[in-house]
Amino acid sequence: MFYGIAVFPPTEIGEFADLYRRRYDPHYPLIKPHLTLRDKEAWDNEQLVGVISQLERAAEEVDPFELNFNRFSTFYPVNHVIYMALANPGPMVDLRNRICTELLSDNEKPYSYTPHVTVAQQLGTDELHDVLSSLRNTSLSLECTIDRFSLLRQEPNGSWSPIREFSLL
Repeated sequence: MFYGIAVFPPTEIGEFADLYRRRYDPHYPLIKPHLTLRDKEAWDNEQLVGVISQLERAAEEVDPFELNFNRFSTFYPVNHVIYMALANPGPMVDLRNRICTELLSDNEKPYSYTPHVTVAQQLGTDELHDVLSSLRNTSLSLECTIDRFSLLRQEPNGSWSPIREFSLL
């Protein structure tokens, strides 16, 4: 089975992201708006038990924190993705660093972690620039408190389901 780890923002922020995701994100029907903490990977049951234990420990070490989505940005030209960016990604980076140790160590990633909520992906170059130019004129100031993260499982139909939540203490 494939598993992943993510933070789901509150409903209001998710609904705002979905205004764009419905049209510009082919993954819209597969997963709610989220901030990925750990990309998908295959784990057997024994690995899953170890990962859950590690996630419980990580959750105990992190306090709830505030996020402020303040602009739209892109990973272009590396990836044709448009996302809602954070004013201060530090707390998400800290949470990810707590999670990605021991069994989940990932020192070999070729890119730095940029927490975000994707609103568009797999666009052609012209469409990406058109969408981004219109979104850059959109005022964005969405704030929330993050007090949990979720372990997800990919279902046979490709959708993602939370199987466990971890509350930050």
